[in-house]
Amino acid sequence: MTDTRAWLTQEAYDRLAEEYAFLVGEGRATLARQIDECRREGDLSENGGYHAAREEQAKQEGRIAQLRRTLDQAVVGEPPSGDGSIQPGMVVTADVGGRSMRFLVGSREVAEGTDIDVFSPNSPLGAALLGKRPGDEATYSAPNGREIAVRIVEAEPFSA
Repeated sequence: MTDTRAWLTQEAYDRLAEEYAFLVGEGRATLARQIDECRREGDLSENGGYHAAREEQAKQEGRIAQLRRTLDQAVVGEPPSGDGSIQPGMVVTADVGGRSMRFLVGSREVAEGTDIDVFSPNSPLGAALLGKRPGDEATYSAPNGREIAVRIVEAEPFSA
């Protein structure tokens, strides 16, 4: 079974918890009022506002579910200690398939507002690197089935 926990900084956790609270409270209430107002306009089959509001409601409910899962599975704390071993919360510089890449192994919510690429520890690349250290090599399978070689150059704790 795959470990689905996500490492989050306290700041990222608080930001996501605040978004969740807004969406399940004021966000839901606002959309419910909007849908009700559109419903009162009459014929729903030709009511573009009603259909748009329902579509927005479905997107919002999806985001609520995603946030709930993330918050429930979060491991909150400081970035890893930096002993060089790759784990969630580490920024990795690596030669991946012949090109240099720098990315965070972790959750995209942690890196929000930065321009760093993020790979989940459960992604093929992230999983192949967990526990490795600079100088180590690994391979992972791309979606097309091709094996891609990775050489780790550097690993350091993430800081926003």
